[in-house]
Amino acid sequence: MQKRIREIFLAEARAIEGIPVSDIFQKVIDAIYEQVHIKRGKIITSGMGKAGEIANNIATTFSSTGTPSVFLHPSDAQHGDLGIIRENDVLFLISNSGKTREIIELVDLSQRLVPDITLIVVTGNPESPLADVTDLVLYTGNPSEVCPLGLTPTTSTTVMTVMGDALVVCLMEKIGFTAHDYALRHHGGYLGDKSRSAANEKEGQ
Repeated sequence: MQKRIREIFLAEARAIEGIPVSDIFQKVIDAIYEQVHIKRGKIITSGMGKAGEIANNIATTFSSTGTPSVFLHPSDAQHGDLGIIRENDVLFLISNSGKTREIIELVDLSQRLVPDITLIVVTGNPESPLADVTDLVLYTGNPSEVCPLGLTPTTSTTVMTVMGDALVVCLMEKIGFTAHDYALRHHGGYLGDKSRSAANEKEGQ
């Protein structure tokens, strides 16, 4: 069992190392910065199933680090929640296949409401229908799932999470996000205490 677990860890680590890194990351970071921090829009993440869970995590992490973001469930969007979309927002979509019907429909509905909305997709299929209709495509490298059936989103969601982390960290650095800024957004719990302590130490230097 220990050997098998180590094999799984190594397979996922190799998948992370295999994520294609190109100037598209810079373009995504610049687009988010322009729309959110200059034009005062926000990021709206979306995805179905496991990809939706990753999208929700990315949204909360962006928000906690100074880049306003919310998660929009694509099904709820068709029942009124689409109204959260405003001018200057960024629609940040996650779909491993790039063929998720609900996400493709969300793009269509969003463009009817805000025709020039900025569209970003994280996908394992850069030639997909979803990639064809979005402005910026972040390719995961389409790693094989460690699931023995090759079906359960496992490795694919790992690389999606890591790609989200990379964007979050780069945005933090671009906007000069500080421990004081972090503390303003975390009033409770261990991280709140830690961020306030770090901010106080910085002020005392």
